[in-house]
Amino acid sequence: MRFALEEIHDDFAASLDSLLSKADLPAVIRAWSDGDSAPGTALWGRLAETGVNGLLIGEDDGGMGADALFLIVAAEKLGYHGVPGPVAETLAVAPALLAAVAPDRLGALSEGALATVAAPPATPYAVDADTASTVLRVDPAADGGATVALGEPGARAQSVDRARHLYQTAAGSPLGTVDSGVLAAAQDLGALATAAQLQGLGQAMLDSTVEYAKQRKQFGRAIGSQQAVKHLVAEVAVAVEMARPLLHAAAMAVRDGAPTARRDVSAAKVACGQAAYHSSRVALQVHGAIGYTQEHDLSLLLTKTRALVTAWGTPAEHRGRIMEAL
Repeated sequence: MRFALEEIHDDFAASLDSLLSKADLPAVIRAWSDGDSAPGTALWGRLAETGVNGLLIGEDDGGMGADALFLIVAAEKLGYHGVPGPVAETLAVAPALLAAVAPDRLGALSEGALATVAAPPATPYAVDADTASTVLRVDPAADGGATVALGEPGARAQSVDRARHLYQTAAGSPLGTVDSGVLAAAQDLGALATAAQLQGLGQAMLDSTVEYAKQRKQFGRAIGSQQAVKHLVAEVAVAVEMARPLLHAAAMAVRDGAPTARRDVSAAKVACGQAAYHSSRVALQVHGAIGYTQEHDLSLLLTKTRALVTAWGTPAEHRGRIMEAL
């Protein structure tokens, strides 16, 4: 099996990286955290022009009709740059659900509208329901499927990530029902997209740590020249690189409808989450306490990582699925 991405994926990633590198993401994230979503929604509009929002939406509905490999390429870059907003929900979960119950709503997503999803009990809150134009509420049905309705945002809950606004929801106008297979596929896409975001975050914090270790000096020497620091950073590099094949394998399994897809998605979510969390701890250790202050850009990635580790399935839940499959 070939795990390397094709040239078309690399070109797509490069175009996203170029766009996001010019967007002053730290300022966008801080504005989003303070309730000013205008810079963020403008950025999402530019992303929509590249096709990101409509990757998993069919061409007949204005989307790209792409597959899960393009999804992880996009989500990893959005994670690397810390793009705020309901990434997994807009790119993956909502399109999968709306395709089954309200395909007429997919066109707005392709054009740049944001969507968010609450699916209690596993996903009790709708992320950024104050900004999303489509809020979905998914509740279990007696037959093992689920009812999908428009969600009405309620009280706001606190997240460790200030740029991640969590809202309780109540079911509003019903849209339809989905069977257990559609529901599981939507949840797996959410976990896959979140794993890709974590992969990007892990790489971003690793890159930041390497650059800081080269520049920060103690006793006249860069701290990166110290063997202890080299070992810490090398361990993170290994963890991040070892997680990437699992992410690619999971995307291929989802694309191909492989019977191992759910297990593979869980393996990717665990590995990418663990690598990103390890990267965050070493980044904070090397940067020192300054890295956790709100004034330092690293803090924006640290808190997002901590929040996404448990999004669309906790590590324990995904490990349990792997154990069941084995």
